[in-house]
Amino acid sequence: MLNFEEELKKYHPSLEVEDATDAIYNQDFVDMADVLVKMVRDNVNPKSGNAAAMPKL
Repeated sequence: MLNFEEELKKYHPSLEVEDATDAIYNQDFVDMADVLVKMVRDNVNPKSGNAAAMPKL
């Protein structure tokens, strides 16, 4: 049988919506666009003239 008093002692409230939103949005995630830009930058050869066509971010 459940002892509600004991269960209430174990209870920890979840984060508030604002706190959870801040925790989620403050993460620095790398998306596919970042990966592709890095791959292109790593493979551009400045001597071939292709570097001028690459926009700077």
